[in-house]
Amino acid sequence: MVAEMEYPALFNPVAYDPEHLDAETRGKLRALIDWFESRGKQRLISDHLDRVWYTDFLDFIKREKLFATFNTPAADAAGDPGKRWDAARNAALSEILGFYGLSYWYAWQVTVLGLGPIWMSDNAEARARAAALLDSGAVFAFGLSEKEHGADVYSTDMVLTPSAGGFTATGDKYYIGNGNIAGMVSVFGRRADVEGTDGYVFFAVDSQHPSFKLIKNVVNSQMFVSAFRLEDYPVTEADILHTGADAFSAALNTVNVGKFNLCTASIGIAEHSFYEAITHAHNRILYGNRVTEFGHVRQSFVDAYARLAAMKMFSDRAVDYFRSATAEDRRYLLFNPITKMKVTSEGERVIDLLWDVIAAKGFEKDTYFNTATGHIRALPKLEGTVHVNLALVLKFMPNYLHYLTRSDVALAC
Repeated sequence: MVAEMEYPALFNPVAYDPEHLDAETRGKLRALIDWFESRGKQRLISDHLDRVWYTDFLDFIKREKLFATFNTPAADAAGDPGKRWDAARNAALSEILGFYGLSYWYAWQVTVLGLGPIWMSDNAEARARAAALLDSGAVFAFGLSEKEHGADVYSTDMVLTPSAGGFTATGDKYYIGNGNIAGMVSVFGRRADVEGTDGYVFFAVDSQHPSFKLIKNVVNSQMFVSAFRLEDYPVTEADILHTGADAFSAALNTVNVGKFNLCTASIGIAEHSFYEAITHAHNRILYGNRVTEFGHVRQSFVDAYARLAAMKMFSDRAVDYFRSATAEDRRYLLFNPITKMKVTSEGERVIDLLWDVIAAKGFEKDTYFNTATGHIRALPKLEGTVHVNLALVLKFMPNYLHYLTRSDVALAC
């Protein structure tokens, strides 16, 4: 019955052809799927276990110009009709990357975050530099978090001191993905000579600059989540992306938009795990019956599938609100945090339901499921995702309900 449903069907690498997307986008997504399929599941799993840096994946991204096509806004695309920032196809890409491995998704996700302050900036020179780097295959990084303060932008210890050429930046950043190779790192800091919010600054740095000190990878993983320090890093006017309150807003807006991808990564992980669990259960004979013939097992699969289908449908609706947003219609500010909070949490529940079926098999190192049990936990917890997004919902609702009770809006409804 599942195979006959047109929607919400699980992602199927063999038959995948998203008709709601244009031909060029479908072609690039198909090429990405074929690249992963040619590697094979066991190669992907062994690379994960051995913490192999994914140079071959980044080479593919460069060759196909995948990130450049999906993450360059049309206004910065120099007339290339294929390049645009499109929430619908970004969601599709995020789901596929999550399906094959969160480490690959992470390289893209932190590139999205790193680009956020750049694309929101009025600095045309920095935007042109970012577009050129993307086209050359570069990835990006988002230098917001600090070891002592997390993402608390009020307490940043990255300090810019005025100098003859502009500023020098000194301070540490922690938990910064792609910090080892990023062509540009968007870094949040504050000026030493300006008090309060007026002193906030977002600026761009190069991870290969001598004053950029890469300290270590802070996680035991295939992905590189860096700690780095800037030591008197020279910052010129050409590197400044935002100042004052605009820098603060750029930090919040980047997280608000960029971390939406957490939900589609969770969907991809849950889909791959569903396939592996049901295949294992169907092929396992206990007491003369396939495991999938037991009533309680069927119930677990139905429950997991229903939750997964709801995750996909709600996420798709949230994408719609992103794409239709205007100054007058900002309902994405409600759907976005609910999606980041609830879809990622439901992803954990789907894995738990499937784990009750797959049981001991889920601990075996040569399964995708073993990787998924750890990765699925990260998504609701990144930057306190559930708690932060619940606060955003609570902040949004009074303003929204007040808006709906206005007489002119009520009459229009």
